[in-house]
Amino acid sequence: MAVLRKVSSLVMAACLAGGVASGEAANSDEKASAAVDEVFADFTTSGSPGCALGVFRDGKIIYAKGYGLANIEENVAIGPQTVFDIGSTSKQFTATSILLLEKQGKLSVNDEVRKYIPELDGTAQKVTILQMLNHTSGLRDYLVLMELAGISVDSVTTDEDALALISRQKALNFVPGSEYLYSNSGFFLLSLIVKRVSDKSLREFAAENIFAPLEMSHTRYRDDHTALVPNRALAYEEKEKKDGYALDVSYFEQTGDGAVHTSVEDLQKWDENFYDPRVGGKQLLADLQQRGQLTGGKTLDYANGLAISEYRGLRTVSHGGAWGGYRAELLRFPEQHFSVACLCNVGDADPSRRARQVADVYLSSMMKPKEQKTKKDEDLERARQEAGATAASTDVLKQLAGDYWSEELGAIYRLGLKDGQMEITAVLDASNAPRFNNFRGEVLRPASSDEFAVGKSRVTLRFRRESGQAINFTLDAGRTKGIVFQRR
Repeated sequence: MAVLRKVSSLVMAACLAGGVASGEAANSDEKASAAVDEVFADFTTSGSPGCALGVFRDGKIIYAKGYGLANIEENVAIGPQTVFDIGSTSKQFTATSILLLEKQGKLSVNDEVRKYIPELDGTAQKVTILQMLNHTSGLRDYLVLMELAGISVDSVTTDEDALALISRQKALNFVPGSEYLYSNSGFFLLSLIVKRVSDKSLREFAAENIFAPLEMSHTRYRDDHTALVPNRALAYEEKEKKDGYALDVSYFEQTGDGAVHTSVEDLQKWDENFYDPRVGGKQLLADLQQRGQLTGGKTLDYANGLAISEYRGLRTVSHGGAWGGYRAELLRFPEQHFSVACLCNVGDADPSRRARQVADVYLSSMMKPKEQKTKKDEDLERARQEAGATAASTDVLKQLAGDYWSEELGAIYRLGLKDGQMEITAVLDASNAPRFNNFRGEVLRPASSDEFAVGKSRVTLRFRRESGQAINFTLDAGRTKGIVFQRR
């Protein structure tokens, strides 16, 4: 009996200890959940869009929740199964599709792109598939070109529209392989390569070879603007007067650089494939995370649709996305088998920041201390614009006014005088139909008699004159340079 009492006491003590441990764990989980919820507290306002969150650890979803509304008009709440357009976070699926085709022996990433897309002129002759995967192709970004051409995100555009615009370009931004410059053109062209090599659209190929094997039943490439997507969140932007929200969705139909629609629950299945590869195998996933290199030998922090970096001393693999009012981030900490997926439906959501804040909650004990923020230097671009905002004489402006045609953009910029300032009064297509893009009504801010900034944008016009009359101007938009407009 004494022995039995002793054993019973030990069992009871163990149970009590287990209960204490269980209680402590539960309390810890509650604190973590409360801290995470605080990151999204601004989306608890009535009538607000918001985000879906998924936290993954060791192959499981340890926390998933929705904050805000997926559809404001219908008062539909966001949840872990809500589907979002993830923008450029889609690029890793396009890259995976290309590597799967290479594994099947149907192409090589070292092939030149014109082998598959002969419509591209000689400027793209030396561009390879690998360079497009790593943004070292030098191809001008077709989304920037569309904006400059006056094509609104609200327009319906197709593969044919995008390819025609890219094919009209007369120059690259730099010699292929010599520099890194993020370009959506390369990933869009990859979608065409998938279609021409496999005889299936990227939507069909990815569905068969990635999404179905991983049972990602709520995931697809959306290449038809009329297609219905169950559980889809609409996207919004806050109105200028902050008195509500306006719809902000895209009707572009081209894929490759974006267009994947998915949920945080489905992204967990994709995330786990990096640890237990059911699609592609270990070698393909290693290749997918192989960082690019420039011809000069520099190794990039970018690898085939993935950013390879670190956060507070921990290695990360990630990619963000933005399209219309949709915002996305998938942030992985490989050594900790821990990831955060944050998908949002309002333009100022900043899911990348929120995903890092969520990671802080769970991994702070393993991380380096946060760096103290210092006051940022004055924005150099704004300073340049303000320094250049000198007066230009009316006579000079009159010499520059007129219509200018760009063969590369298929667009006309009409420049005119208004209240003593030069404005872009219209953006027209070849048939003189107005497109009314974001640059209409923008004032040209002079840096000299021949160089002007377009409003507060990064777009610069440099005029060339003969006998005082402007005969053309060259447009630079950030790193997209050298687009020529001839006077009509």
